[in-house]
Order: sequence, then structure tokens, then C-alpha cells
Amino acid sequence: MGFSPILRRISSSPTGLLFELYLACFSSTIYINNCMPPRGSPGAKVTGAIWRILREQEREQSADMLENIDLNQTVEKAVYKERMKELSERLFFAQKSAWSAGIPVIILFEGWDAAGKGTTIQKLTKPIDPRGYKIYPIRAARTYEKKRPWLYRFWLKTPARGEWSIFDRSWYGRVLVERMRELITKDEWERAYQDIVDFERMLADDGALIIKFFLHISKKEQKKRFKKLSDDPLNAWRVTKEDRWNHKHYDEWLFLYEEMMARTESEWGPWTVVEATDKRHTSIKVYETIINALEDRLGDLSAAATEEEEKAVQEGNARKEQVVKASDLKAEAARAGAGNMAADQAAAKNAQPNKSPSAEKVKSDSAPDDSQKSASPPNAN
Repeated sequence: MGFSPILRRISSSPTGLLFELYLACFSSTIYINNCMPPRGSPGAKVTGAIWRILREQEREQSADMLENIDLNQTVEKAVYKERMKELSERLFFAQKSAWSAGIPVIILFEGWDAAGKGTTIQKLTKPIDPRGYKIYPIRAARTYEKKRPWLYRFWLKTPARGEWSIFDRSWYGRVLVERMRELITKDEWERAYQDIVDFERMLADDGALIIKFFLHISKKEQKKRFKKLSDDPLNAWRVTKEDRWNHKHYDEWLFLYEEMMARTESEWGPWTVVEATDKRHTSIKVYETIINALEDRLGDLSAAATEEEEKAVQEGNARKEQVVKASDLKAEAARAGAGNMAADQAAAKNAQPNKSPSAEKVKSDSAPDDSQKSASPPNAN
């Protein structure tokens, strides 16, 4: 994001220091809404103008973001079959590994009417275990849900450890449909952007993997699909008055979508724009994005587990060396003790007095021989 025009505009103002402080809080392409001052604070009014300038320039830079995407990408049928066979196997094993690792996965789909969100979800869930995911088609909030915080109904749909939650539309309706139809005030949808960033950050900090898709088609392609559905008696009911009204306001929706992605793009919840004109290309890109995200997360966990395992092995080797060293010291002490005992015994033997040879001879002469005792006759009475 180029800040030079803004710097020239306010460099001479007394708010220059505050601007430099906020400038440090912004990245080049992502809104960091946490840098906004609290409502009612002394700096809120002063910095409001700076914030609006930054937001206006960011919107100008992202105004043509979706319009510049190449929507003519296609995949041949033979290539599609070959690629999908491989990707289906990888997706299945990635889901199984995520289950074993206890990674909660959130996959949401936003996009134009008739862009193929439902069809894409149907193809996505075909090769994976149905016990490991839940699909949530999001509609307008019910009466009892409106009496609670607006994110309440989405909190109830967050996945458990190892499970997937797949959303056909999501909490982004707060800043899209409800904003476009003026169902909420400006303050409410402005605040909703911060709520969404905080909501996704909280889930990511808890270990969730968030994958967000936007299925993009042109106005011409949308009209073509509406006509095809309307001409089919079995599917004509799917095209409603609301769909036709949205099609007439395509450019306004385009602005809302671009602003939504610009203000909610983050490291923990990046957007993936899918060129949805060709359905085969759509399926392949969705599969590849999910598989790569899962394999990256599993690879990080595997690397962390490997480091812990290596650390445990090193600690085990260190303990083993200590045991061997202690055993060697004990054996050495035992050998030293045995040597000292032998030396003491030798010293004690040398300390005993020696007997004279004459005494030994007298003793031997005075002692009767056994043969002589047996040869003497008994006394006769």
C-alpha cells in the first residue's frame, strides 16, 4: 500500500505523530482493526480522518481486484479425471490424518448466486468419510437467534477436534446481505468486521484451520446460468426475484465483495478466489487448496513431534550415560575395596609371631605314634 500521498497530505498536521504510530500497526495489504482507538477516547475524533483516508486508498487499490481475474481458465475432461483420482485419495488421507491429529477444520464458501457453491460442496464431500464432517447451509437468523449476539449461531456450529465444518455461506452475510438490504445500521456492519476478525483469530488460536473460498463468475456468466435454470421446468423455481434483483446490482455487490475480502484477509484466515466459470477447474482448485493447507498443518505438527521425539531420545541417552557412569564408579569402588581387604589380610598375616623349630621338634618327639599305641599289649589281670 502506497502511503506517500497520505504522508504529503498530513505531514504538516499536528496528528503526524499519531499517524506514524498507526502506520506501524498496518501491513501492506491487510487491515489491522485492532489499531483503531476506542470509541469516545480523546484520539478517536482526531484519528478518524486518518483512518478514513487509509481505508479509502485501500479500497481504491482493491477496486479492480476481482475484475482483473482471468475467468476463462478451463480443464480438459481427460486431465480432470486423472487429477481428481489422485486428489480424491490425498483428500481422504488428509481428512483421516486431521482426525488423528485432532485438528478442527472450518471450510466456508462465499460467492455469487449460481456460482456453484452447492455443487462444489457436493463434489468435495464425495470421497471423504461422512462421519468426520457436517454441512451447514446458512440462511437468515431465526427470531430466537436475533435475541442473542449475532455470532451466537455460528459458535454453535464450530467443529470438534478432528472434525470438519463446511459452510454454504457463513457469518460474512452480516457485512454482505444484511448490509446490502439495510437490515442493520452502518455502525453494526462496521463493527461486524472487527467481530469477524476477532472470531476467526480466536478459532485459529485454539488450533482450528480456516479455509475460505470465494467462487467468482462474471455478470455475463451469471445471466447465462440464470437463463439455463429458468428454461428448465424442473429448476426454474431456483431462480427467485431476489436473485434477479442481485443480478441487476452486480456492480454494487462487486464492491461489497472486494471490500469484504480486503478487510478480512489475514494470516490465519486467507481468502482463496476460485475462477468458477469452468466447474472442473473449480473442483480441482478447491481440492488442491484444502489438501495443501492440511498437509502444511500436518507437516508442522509432524516436525514438532519429530523435534520432541529427538529431544526425548537425547534426554534418554543422557540418562543412560549417567547410569553407566554411576555403575562404573560403583564397580571401581568395589574393586578398590577388594584390594584394600586383600592388603589388610596380608598385613595381618605378616603381623603373627613365628614358632621356633626346636619347640616343634620336642612336641613331635613327645607325642606317641599311632603305630606304637596299637602294638603295645593289653595288661593281663
